[in-house]
Amino acid sequence: MSATLLFSFVIGYFILLLLVAWYTSRKSDNDSFFIGNRNSNWMLVAFGMIGTSLSGVTFVSVPGGVGKESFAYTQIVIGYVIGYIVIAYVLLPLYYRLHLTSIYNYLSKRLGVFSYKTGASFFILSRTLGATARLYLVVKILQDAILASFGIPFWVTTLIILAMILIYTYEGGVKTIVFTDTLQTTFMLTGLVVCVIYILQSMDMSFGSALSAMTEKGYSKLFFTDPHSKLFFFKQILAGAFITITMTGMDQEMMQKAISVKRLGDSKKNIVTLSGIMVVVIMLFLFLGGLLYLYASQTGVAATGDKLFPELALHHMPPIVSVIFIIALISALFPSADGAITALTSSFCIDILGMQRRPDWTETRRKAIRQRVHLVVAFVFLIFVLVFYKIDDPSMIGVILKVAAYTYGPLLGLFTFGIITKRQVADKWVPYVCVASPVICYVLDKFQKEIFGSFEIGLELLIINGLITFLGLYFISKKGDADMNRVAN
Repeated sequence: MSATLLFSFVIGYFILLLLVAWYTSRKSDNDSFFIGNRNSNWMLVAFGMIGTSLSGVTFVSVPGGVGKESFAYTQIVIGYVIGYIVIAYVLLPLYYRLHLTSIYNYLSKRLGVFSYKTGASFFILSRTLGATARLYLVVKILQDAILASFGIPFWVTTLIILAMILIYTYEGGVKTIVFTDTLQTTFMLTGLVVCVIYILQSMDMSFGSALSAMTEKGYSKLFFTDPHSKLFFFKQILAGAFITITMTGMDQEMMQKAISVKRLGDSKKNIVTLSGIMVVVIMLFLFLGGLLYLYASQTGVAATGDKLFPELALHHMPPIVSVIFIIALISALFPSADGAITALTSSFCIDILGMQRRPDWTETRRKAIRQRVHLVVAFVFLIFVLVFYKIDDPSMIGVILKVAAYTYGPLLGLFTFGIITKRQVADKWVPYVCVASPVICYVLDKFQKEIFGSFEIGLELLIINGLITFLGLYFISKKGDADMNRVAN
């Protein structure tokens, strides 16, 4: 299929998003942008959060990783379910009880202003790195598949994508994203199902026979029992649980949508429903990965990893499947980028600039500042995507999870310390503890063979990071007073 025709479908898809954004952003204000007026439908939020949670990285990297790690990702998915339960029954009640717009305000109420600013800063760093890594992967595919044929350089492609996202999130923010994410998740899952059905039919296989063929090739192994391996099931399940708790439950982007639901009970249903759908969807992605490797072997395609799915869908499948793949890929891209830009704008305005603590600022001034911050965040995204373009790692999901281990660890330590203890920290020392912890983890990771021998540190580095932060906070703390204990409980 020609690049021009593919590009026309991309433009048509974007026009559809603009129409949805125009309709949903009418009469929007700052409260609509930050928290969706606390009136979002929990079913729409749950379905839309699938797209945000998965992103283009899951769409490409999870199937591509089957050739190397089989279905090991299933172990992490089991941990996800545990993590979602903790979010629904521990974190959400806390956020609703305190009526938070930014979840990092909890740290201010419980630990102090320095802790609050530190937590928000680590979120901004974490989400910026993670979201731009996800964005880079999809933009690179669009560049290679479509825009390179027009002679358009990579940086211009990135600028165009970011401009598209800015246009439809500029006014409505969360209020708009709840609806656009639902639309985009629908397209993404449709693309997933269509690709599975096409490959099964083209190879004349049933679901069962395909699974048997994957087993023969060693693609369907679920659990790894070597305690020294980074894929050891216990480590993976534990890491999956804490990845979800931190990257969803302690992440402003994800919780900004969850707490936009009016009632706590409905928000809990949102998270529990999300966990169930996630299990089904990711298992289908893994099954697709096995199919892709079987199909590649049959067609003589040598591509692996992140390059496998795009290569097969765009060059070895019918044109209609190529179109569906591109639309599904864009649908996976936008939810992870639009929500991140909106959440980062919200966090910077509320947590760093203190917009809600400025009663002298008029609504007009607040809106003008928020829009300027929105533009600056988009520009920062452009810079980081270009940095990832220079790095060009073969498996971006590994990069994203490693970044998360370093940057979400301090958030894990801060929230855990605040929730399970009644101690009060020496607030001014908190930033030093939270910076020192990732540095120590880097040393442990860098020299793990010398320190631990054959034992491999994998995704549990996040837990180690959180534990070091927790211990550091305990060291600089003392028994708390009655007011702080009430916030903790």
